[in-house]
Amino acid sequence: MPVETLRWQDGELSIIDQTLLPAELKYVALSTRAEVWEAIKALRVRGAPAIGICAAFGVLVGLNEERSVDTPSALKAVYETAAYLATSRPTAVNLFWALDRMKAVAAGIAADQPVEAFRARLEAEAIAILEEDNRLCRAIGQHGAALIQEGDGILTHCNAGGLATGAYGTALAPMFYAHEAGRRFQVFADETRPLLQGARLTAWELMQAGIDVTLICDNAAAQVMREGKVQLVIVGADRIAANGDTANKIGTYSVAQLAQVHGIPFYVAAPYSTFDVGVENGDGIPIELRSPEEVTHGFGRQTAPASVKVYSPAFDVTPSDLIAGIITERGVLRPPYPEHILKLTRAHLS
Repeated sequence: MPVETLRWQDGELSIIDQTLLPAELKYVALSTRAEVWEAIKALRVRGAPAIGICAAFGVLVGLNEERSVDTPSALKAVYETAAYLATSRPTAVNLFWALDRMKAVAAGIAADQPVEAFRARLEAEAIAILEEDNRLCRAIGQHGAALIQEGDGILTHCNAGGLATGAYGTALAPMFYAHEAGRRFQVFADETRPLLQGARLTAWELMQAGIDVTLICDNAAAQVMREGKVQLVIVGADRIAANGDTANKIGTYSVAQLAQVHGIPFYVAAPYSTFDVGVENGDGIPIELRSPEEVTHGFGRQTAPASVKVYSPAFDVTPSDLIAGIITERGVLRPPYPEHILKLTRAHLS
């Protein structure tokens, strides 16, 4: 079943280097905050919840690197590390949510406390973030599994499995849960250009779990839907605005439009930490632009003229009116989204 995306053992952080999958499953140590930043930026660790968890432990990495001798200097190191890690990727709100949570805990520790107690309290918070993610994802799986019927075909885009979280996933969690319950279904995984997260990661994860998966090119999704092979779509999210507009991997918006044309329900799966009620709608979600080389020289081979101009947004925004429901740890949210999203986020603040 799902592997551990990252590990914190004896004060050291290691992650699965997802750029090596599916050819090699390898954990790499991240010993400096610069290595944590690079791992997030280079997609060695990716997926909104996983990025947030990695950043939380990255604060501890930065703290260890600074070797502060007292709590005030340790607090300064936390703020500096958090500010640095926040520059790695702009779209996934879980990154900023986790860093804010670590900073809030650090700020609440009395200045006269021993620095060892300061570190221990922050370590406990990072571990709590990881454990909470595992609980939330399993709850998402339980609620989402009810949407999957015997014999269904499910289409998913990009990777929102265990590799995108602490261990269990968001969009793939309902599939894992339904599979564990003995339900039979088929998954169609878009390859997800240009970095092939669907081909390299989602197909690999589902095969590891023994789930029936078929890999398709991104531009085959419409034909697969037209042939009646898809009964629902489930994708993950990197940020969900207050009105339900959802940012996810580039190509998700196209899938949602195709699902609407073919009368197929389109679902988003995400924990409360992916909601950003401070952003009114999708227009306020920052969209990361990736390096042109990821398109022109994918996986080390030149596939386009060297001088060609490239526009490569990493994400797009699916309007809420294309979303049949948002699968959360507290159930499936239905329209009207604003009031249900506000209720969900307030419940976690109380």
